[in-house]
Amino acid sequence: MIVCWCGGRTGGHVRVGAPYAAGMPQLAVTVLGHDRPGIIAAVTGALAGLGGNLEDSSMTRLRGHFAMTLIVAGSGTAAEVEAALAPAVPDLLVSVREVPEEGEPEAVGSPYLLTVHGADRPGIVSAVTSVLADAGGNVTDLTTRLAGRLYLLVVEVELPASCDVEALTGRLAATARDLGVEASLRPAEADVL
Repeated sequence: MIVCWCGGRTGGHVRVGAPYAAGMPQLAVTVLGHDRPGIIAAVTGALAGLGGNLEDSSMTRLRGHFAMTLIVAGSGTAAEVEAALAPAVPDLLVSVREVPEEGEPEAVGSPYLLTVHGADRPGIVSAVTSVLADAGGNVTDLTTRLAGRLYLLVVEVELPASCDVEALTGRLAATARDLGVEASLRPAEADVL
């Protein structure tokens, strides 16, 4: 099994290379609420107690709230998992849904990292991701942070081989100028285990 932590100091996600057991039901588990110590331990402990295997996850703190999204295999039905999590984290919102097994999608392009920063204003994420979508880019991870009036957007995007990266960089720069922010697009470094 291959495990890779992808992310920084304030959040990230875990990618697992091989499923726990083929054919076992996969559940999407989301947990949201006021941040406090012990949330991850309580949720993962309850899942492990049911025999659940954490296959993919993203966990982070958002403006004082803790948010986690997990893909879990082999832990029973959605209702059973939700019932097991309720006493473990009674102060948090929990949602569990069965999802089809899809595995890791095959890369169809090259990974790039886009960073945008500047004064906060509505529409930054929408405008920038629209430019990426128009170029055929698939956003694989997106993080934003607001510190006072400074807004930071970090996007991991897979660009198709047919993408003219120089032209895309120009369109992103023009969009950034219109928004009063700065943007930088560069090839992403591969995760090394």
